[in-house]
Amino acid sequence: MSLQSILGNFALILFVLTVVTGVIWFLDVFYLAKQRRARANTALAEYDARNAKLAAEGIKPDTNGRAALEAGILRQPTWIEYSGSFFPVIALVFFLRSFLYEPFKIPSSSMLPTLLVGDLILVNKYTYGIRLPVINKKIIDINDPKRGDVMVFKYPEDPSLDYIKRVIGVPGDKITYKNKRLTINGQALSYAPLPDYLDEDRLTYSNQFVEKMNGMEHRILNDNGAPVFTSNERNFPGNELCKFNGGDFACTVPPGSYFMMGDNRDNSLDSRYWGFVPDQNIVGKAFFIWMNFSNLKRIGSFQ
Repeated sequence: MSLQSILGNFALILFVLTVVTGVIWFLDVFYLAKQRRARANTALAEYDARNAKLAAEGIKPDTNGRAALEAGILRQPTWIEYSGSFFPVIALVFFLRSFLYEPFKIPSSSMLPTLLVGDLILVNKYTYGIRLPVINKKIIDINDPKRGDVMVFKYPEDPSLDYIKRVIGVPGDKITYKNKRLTINGQALSYAPLPDYLDEDRLTYSNQFVEKMNGMEHRILNDNGAPVFTSNERNFPGNELCKFNGGDFACTVPPGSYFMMGDNRDNSLDSRYWGFVPDQNIVGKAFFIWMNFSNLKRIGSFQ
């Protein structure tokens, strides 16, 4: 694993920090603190013995230093003190991020108009099953992804990268994309036109439609000047299940895999190019925009 991959894997960094600070915390609680207590008891016993001897000799002992002596011996070393303070915080963040909700930032325009560049989103980590952190191995099944879900996953060609797209096909589905329209298992999706969409970053207009899938509606974009599909066939796993015909294609989704597409259909690098997303690459379901520093009105749920 490269240094860049390690630095980019925040879950791994959190895991290492949790383990290191946890080991130090447990070592201190169950061993080092007891040693300090034993040393303090010995020092206090010697201190009391000296004072008793002085009192027996008629000399008034100074007892003000007893508390300071005890506190000094019991004081945690700085490295232990900081580890003990950070451990519960790091452990809580690691648990929440690994098993409940993980934040992501949208880096590209492939999911316009649903998600904008700079949207900070939350991803539900447990809705598709409980997975072990770092290795992302599912240990408990809960729900399967459904058509229309917006899903975060590990990019099949480079699992160190997280991608976000919409689930178009589930295992066994036959997906056909022709004239920029989807047909799933022989049923053509319905499309209702909306006013053209202005991409404020690129200052370009795109055709906008409401696409109805699996009983739910979401918006998509098409560019008039873009071809239906720029064929760039790669030898991805399951390639033999796809047929490319100029700008059109048809794919049958293999077991344990999903077909993903961006809502910005002519500006999205997705399953049309690099293939299917296996179940082991799933991270979670995106469901909420918790912040966009350029537009606070973006905060809220989405479909």
